[in-house]
Amino acid sequence: MKLRVIDTSCSFQGNAVLEKMNMEVEEGQFVSILGPSGCGKSTLLNFIAGLIQADCGQVLVDGRPVEGISEHFAYMPQQDLLLPWKNIMDNVCLYGRIHGNIKPMRQQAEKIFERFGLAGYEKKYPFQLSGGMRQRAAFLRTALCKADILLLDEPFAALDVITRGDMQDWLLSIREELNRTMVLVTHDIDEAIYLSDKIVVLSGKPASVQRELVIMEKHRTKEWLFAQKEIREEIYHLLKNQSNNLEGS
Repeated sequence: MKLRVIDTSCSFQGNAVLEKMNMEVEEGQFVSILGPSGCGKSTLLNFIAGLIQADCGQVLVDGRPVEGISEHFAYMPQQDLLLPWKNIMDNVCLYGRIHGNIKPMRQQAEKIFERFGLAGYEKKYPFQLSGGMRQRAAFLRTALCKADILLLDEPFAALDVITRGDMQDWLLSIREELNRTMVLVTHDIDEAIYLSDKIVVLSGKPASVQRELVIMEKHRTKEWLFAQKEIREEIYHLLKNQSNNLEGS
């Protein structure tokens, strides 16, 4: 489904965070949001998810207004938030238990546990899994919600460099199978280039869209990523200039 954010402004205690924010995400697109630290990236994602209210603005899904928490969206925060007293199968099927459709969700989860690198760990508990496995379990829980649009708030930020790279490779490999629209907030320029169809670069606070960059390459490898010097430098200088503006304000 197509997502649009229209003329959205948001402030907290009189401090403007978002200002006339406009953004479009086409159906099936993977869009990453980059911006200076503290500029309002997570605020934008929380507004889309219906977790906070804006001063003004609108979220549209396929042209229809969406207000508050909606079944169109599934949200994955930075922390995995797995319940330590439940095993991994119970954790990933939590949405089904809450909504009374636990049996079909378990059946679906069993079919794709291996694809998520979790086969054999169904009865294990979160403390028995590595950081990368915990994040895959959290991602599976998000995907099982059957929402049209996945909102990912720095889901790999807490992982070490090697595990983070492995998770990026894994997500790239399952994107077509998931067949969802995805919006990712990240601080990692390379992560955005590697995973995205489009990168949205935000200005400093109050944030608005400063630049959009389209990534056309479909067959991506780490070797391809390393060669993307021009776009990497362009994004870096955009972010650096905005960070300098924040420091000088």
